[in-house]
Amino acid sequence: MDFFEVLQGRKTTNGPFDPRAVSQAHQHALMEAASRAPSHFNSQPWRFVLIEDKTTISKVAQVAGASMEKLIHDGLFFERYRPYFRFSQKELEARGDGIHFDQLPGPLKPFAKQVMSPTGVGIMRNLGVPRMLGRDNHDLVAGSPLLMGVLLDKEEYKPGKLSGFYSVFGMGAAMENIWLTTHALGMGIQFISTPMEIPEMWQQLVTLLRVPDNLELMAIYRLGYAKEGNRRPSIDWSSRHRKKLSQYVYRESCDSPESDTDLSPQPAAHGIPRR
Repeated sequence: MDFFEVLQGRKTTNGPFDPRAVSQAHQHALMEAASRAPSHFNSQPWRFVLIEDKTTISKVAQVAGASMEKLIHDGLFFERYRPYFRFSQKELEARGDGIHFDQLPGPLKPFAKQVMSPTGVGIMRNLGVPRMLGRDNHDLVAGSPLLMGVLLDKEEYKPGKLSGFYSVFGMGAAMENIWLTTHALGMGIQFISTPMEIPEMWQQLVTLLRVPDNLELMAIYRLGYAKEGNRRPSIDWSSRHRKKLSQYVYRESCDSPESDTDLSPQPAAHGIPRR
């Protein structure tokens, strides 16, 4: 697969994976890809724990489902992430970022724009949406053949110091390498984010994975082979839109936004876009 095809095809998998196990060869390919990321003085501060044990995956799924249910029930999810929600094509085209809620259960559709309000949260509680989303989140994690914990070595990860920034920067590069490689291997990946929102639930996962004192658990992902014809979750969104160059690129100084004129890449024989 051409590199730019991989780059443009990279995405988050919101639906279930094929249940078959991820081969060890592919697991090691992901780890090798991570190891090729840049890091400060070649410190390589990232560490990974690969999880295939069904009992452990089931316990992570229970925490993920419970945390999702609590976040929705208490309105915390909508309170924290209100700035990223988009509910119309017009809004998408104007901003070019955020997530577009393009799939909602029938009873919720009339209240789409009110989901972030106290009234909307009350309606969702009455309709059982927190429980439904918690169940969906649980099932997605429980049905994943592979989980991956991402950790940082505390010798490098020191929040508030430059080494802390450098280590997080390197971890991000390593994760992007993994993300791109999943697409090249016909796999999918999704961040299991909800337990991080509730400290006591995140601590349950730290304990479950027996994270030692010299490491910091930074994130957990679910992975597997892509599944054709996936049924989308009950509430789902898309995030394929991107900002125009003039919205995030400057020329020479931050006083001069880049022009959007005639900047569409043209294909080249060797696969690298040219202008």
